[in-house]
Amino acid sequence: MHKLEKIADDIRKSFDVRTKMRDEALALTRQLTRACSLAIRAVHRSAQEEMEEHLDEAHKLADTLRADLAKHPDLYYAGYTQDALKEFVEANVTCALIQNRALQTPGELGVENSTYLNGLAEVVGELRRRTLDILRSGYSQEAERLLSHMDEIYSVLVTIDYPDAITNGLRRQTDLARGIIEKTRGDVTFSLRGEDLTQAIRKLSGQLNGGVNEADESGLSINLNEDE
Repeated sequence: MHKLEKIADDIRKSFDVRTKMRDEALALTRQLTRACSLAIRAVHRSAQEEMEEHLDEAHKLADTLRADLAKHPDLYYAGYTQDALKEFVEANVTCALIQNRALQTPGELGVENSTYLNGLAEVVGELRRRTLDILRSGYSQEAERLLSHMDEIYSVLVTIDYPDAITNGLRRQTDLARGIIEKTRGDVTFSLRGEDLTQAIRKLSGQLNGGVNEADESGLSINLNEDE
């Protein structure tokens, strides 16, 4: 029984270390999530410098998180850790696509493949947000560009046909992305038709005004001839 007390004491010490690491990891994940959210907000506001600052902070926090949990894989692969890294992916990919930059790979971001794909799926929602902001000022090719990126993301995600235990629930995220894309396509199409209608009305108005001006000039010419 004396040996059992020693075993229990060793276990308690191990749990103390893990609890400390867990608390520190939770604090880091909250900071990482916040930095990512601020980076996304900045890119929507076209605040380039602010976006870069928050992305740099997010990279440092992600590196620290990985280093701290290197000897604690159970904590690294815990839900809250991977969720924060998923936000990290979302922020980097969203900023890259909106600014028309090259995407970073899972290896470059230092994340698991499943985490990368789930972050990619959530980018669709941010691209829709950006597209709607653009459409408030009328149809533009930029909205079409972002919609094409959304389509490309979905076309990749739908080919990842593996069990949820491997992809960490990617199938559900893919289904949600499809619904978001279809709504956005409808919004872009509606805006395009509205733009076409506006152009047609302007063209017709110009033709009518031109005809009225010609008629006025003709009437004025007749009146001048009669006066002579």
